[in-house]
Amino acid sequence: QVQLVESGGGLVQPGGSLRLSCFASGRTISNYAMGWFRQAPGKEREFVASISQHNPSTYYGGPVKVLFTISRDNAKNTVYLQMNDLKLEETAAYYCAAGDVAASHDYYYWGQGTQVTVSS
Repeated sequence: QVQLVESGGGLVQPGGSLRLSCFASGRTISNYAMGWFRQAPGKEREFVASISQHNPSTYYGGPVKVLFTISRDNAKNTVYLQMNDLKLEETAAYYCAAGDVAASHDYYYWGQGTQVTVSS
C-alpha cells in the first residue's frame, strides 16, 4: 500500500504560482509512475501531468503543457507540481496518484487532494 498526502494548495491571485507536493509513505515511489489530476466542482477529473519511474519522461495535459512542471525526488519519496501563471479556471482540487505507466493515466493509489483557488 502507498499512502499519498498532498500539500501546498491555497489561495493565489491570477498570474501567481504555487508548488504542490505529494509525499508518499508505505513504499518507495521509485517503482511507480506518478501523476497529478484535478477536479473542479461539477466537472470531470482532468489529467494534469505525469512522470515515469526511470529516466523520467514527463507528460502533460494540453491546457497546462507550457506552464506546469512535474518533478520527482525519489530520495524524499515526493513528487512536485510547479504551477505558474495560474488562471481562474484552474481552481480545483488537485490530486496526486501512483500507478504503473505514466502515459496510461491508469493509477490505483490516490491522495485526498489539496485545494487550489485562483481568485483576485
